[in-house]
Amino acid sequence: MDFVLLIFLPIVAALFVPMLFRKLKGIHTGWFVLVVPVLLFGYYTTFLSTTMDGGHAISELQWIPSLGISFVSYIDGLSILFSLLITGIGALVVLYSIFYLDKNKEKLGNFYVYLLIFMTAMLGVVQSDNVISLYLFWELTSISSFLLIGYWFTRDRSRFGALKSMMITVFGGLMMLGGFILLGIMGGTFSIRELIAQSSTFINHEFFTLSLILILLGAFTKSAQFPFYIWLPDAMEAPTPVSAYLHSATMVKAGLYLVARFTPIFAVSEVWIWLVTGIGLLTLFWGSIFAVKQTDLKAILAFSTVSQLGLIMSLLGAGAITFHTNEAIFALAMFAALFHLINHATFKGSLFMIAGIVDHETGTRDIRKLGGLMSIMPISFTVAFIGSMSMAGLPPFNGFLSKEMFLDSMFALRDFSLFNFDTWGIVFPIVAWIASVFTFIYSFYFVFKTFAGKRKKEKLPLEPHEAPIGMLLSPIILASLVVVIFFIPNVVGKWLVKPAVMAVQPYEYAHPSEVAVTVSAWHGFASPALWMTVGVIIIGALLYLSLSKWQKIYSIQPDHLSLNAVYDATMTFSEKGMNRLSRFYMNGLIRTYLIYIFAFVSVITLSVLFIQDAFVVDMSSFTEVNSFGIINAIILVLGVIFILFSKTRLGAIIALGAVGYSVALFFVIFKAPDLALTQLVIETVSVALFLLAFQHLPKLSDHGETKRNKLANAIIALGVGVTVTLVALSAHSQKLISSISQYYIDTVKTEAGGGNIVNVILVDYRGFDTLFEIAVLSIAGIGVLGMIKLRLAKKEDSNENK
Repeated sequence: MDFVLLIFLPIVAALFVPMLFRKLKGIHTGWFVLVVPVLLFGYYTTFLSTTMDGGHAISELQWIPSLGISFVSYIDGLSILFSLLITGIGALVVLYSIFYLDKNKEKLGNFYVYLLIFMTAMLGVVQSDNVISLYLFWELTSISSFLLIGYWFTRDRSRFGALKSMMITVFGGLMMLGGFILLGIMGGTFSIRELIAQSSTFINHEFFTLSLILILLGAFTKSAQFPFYIWLPDAMEAPTPVSAYLHSATMVKAGLYLVARFTPIFAVSEVWIWLVTGIGLLTLFWGSIFAVKQTDLKAILAFSTVSQLGLIMSLLGAGAITFHTNEAIFALAMFAALFHLINHATFKGSLFMIAGIVDHETGTRDIRKLGGLMSIMPISFTVAFIGSMSMAGLPPFNGFLSKEMFLDSMFALRDFSLFNFDTWGIVFPIVAWIASVFTFIYSFYFVFKTFAGKRKKEKLPLEPHEAPIGMLLSPIILASLVVVIFFIPNVVGKWLVKPAVMAVQPYEYAHPSEVAVTVSAWHGFASPALWMTVGVIIIGALLYLSLSKWQKIYSIQPDHLSLNAVYDATMTFSEKGMNRLSRFYMNGLIRTYLIYIFAFVSVITLSVLFIQDAFVVDMSSFTEVNSFGIINAIILVLGVIFILFSKTRLGAIIALGAVGYSVALFFVIFKAPDLALTQLVIETVSVALFLLAFQHLPKLSDHGETKRNKLANAIIALGVGVTVTLVALSAHSQKLISSISQYYIDTVKTEAGGGNIVNVILVDYRGFDTLFEIAVLSIAGIGVLGMIKLRLAKKEDSNENK
């Protein structure tokens, strides 16, 4: 089976969602949509035995084979891990949304269409072996997430958050495309597998570092790394199912996937290791500190997501060091990165759903209005407690295991002697420990400020109560996984993490079993991570208990000194600047716009002609001009001059016709009857149309142009004439490249199966030109028809009023 087609199953299913929403209003549309991720999840589990044994599977769908571009689904340990997260979490999110979104109030047809498009996009990103198709799916994630974040489009903040996320992630995507193209130039292929096979030859290439930086820009923007993280908190205006899906398990993980997938190519560079590790750690530090400042439940989770993504990114950077040393601790870092990626999806997905439940059942997400909900919403509290304690890195929850690995990995960096890590390496464990302290604080802040303490009944818009079991089912499943994974981490490691580590480090391991990492909750009293964790708990608890005394320090920072302020200022400046620029040259006169176009074309073309020394005149092959040609040329020139100085429309139209017929006579003189006939028909129709519309044409006017303006126009007109003449003479006198005409002659029958070469060129070789010309004419026709109908409707209204 061509399983590459399964990538497109969600987007195909999306075609039927609007019909199901309209026709079956008694049944929530989500029940039909739920089938798609469940089926895909079940199918992808069948690949686990292959990837666990170190194998892979490939399926290809040709797209543009002449350019080496195709849809190639490459399933190995890394892609299957992400595919299962996308479909598994996707199924739970759809189940949650069935009870969260009211089928009678929400436009579910739109919601599930966007969600299914996004699912296809994410599956395409993590399974594509071709970098160009990967980029296509990458940008599709930006577009579909824009639609999902802006789902409640009547809200200003939703539209703002959607635009902000798309502007930043699309910018990163374009940079990433540049990096992909440079990689293709270096390797002569767009296949990721083939590029990895050649990676040892890239290090000294002039494009290597530039390609590395461009690809990291794509990864950092998508995974909300510093300083690009600012789009993620604003994206929280999306419905909670969107936040739980995009911002905990899928979209924000795409950048992490990109870094992991391209690690075998770029890990040889110290720039890669420093940037990935350093930016990741900075993001962890920044996100954890500012999470404590927030008062909205989803905002707290947004900044906590930023910090957790930074943690995984820093581990990916530390794990890349295994390409330079055999120290086991750095192999542990890569394992920890992929293990924490799973753990984060489980506890953060459940927490986002709980935030949605609290909002749904109390009418607010403002933590200042919440409190005392533990006894009223005991199940929600239990799930929130499990998720928060895992996020804080406490046992017996899965986040504790990967957090300990993270601390060990950061501590090891202080002794790593390559790339000056022995000089700056001490900074890494210090920053990691401080960030872990604030992670502990915001985890406790989220759960206990919401559910513990005194209930503020008067501040709640709704009477709080426990959510229905349908809405609780998905977060309960995720919270259960948080606990289960803690007790069977090596089972998860064997089935999912080790095959993924082997895919990221293909030169280090021939089989997943060679990844010598065993996960345990206890490493003895000599473990640095143990004492760092003890310090985190003690200092974190003290700071949490005194939170009210020091939380006010966040107000010291003025709003205008922030990255959000920089973004807002940039957007405002761009908008106002473009408005000023457009008002400068957009005066409503077509002749002015033509002046700009002609001047630009003339200057650029003439410059290229002379810079490239391409101006050549060879008169040896010119056809002799007889007396008829000279007379015809004089008539043509006189006709043009008459048009320029004509004072009436009628005279200008007649002179214009004379010019056209003179050109047709030239075709006759030079024995081109088909062109002459075409020219005669065009000129006849044009003149007739002008005369038919004559009474509706405006009077001739110079629009108040001064002599100076007319002189400028004359210079530009002369420049255009000289440009066209020089190009024509040069094109006739030399052939820098061979003419395509011989190719048409040779292939008109064999390739296109036609006899009339002109027809074949128009229909086959220039088929897209013809198609778009027809489309333009169709659009123009629709526009004319619309105006006619509008005019008739206005006449009918006026007659009725009379």
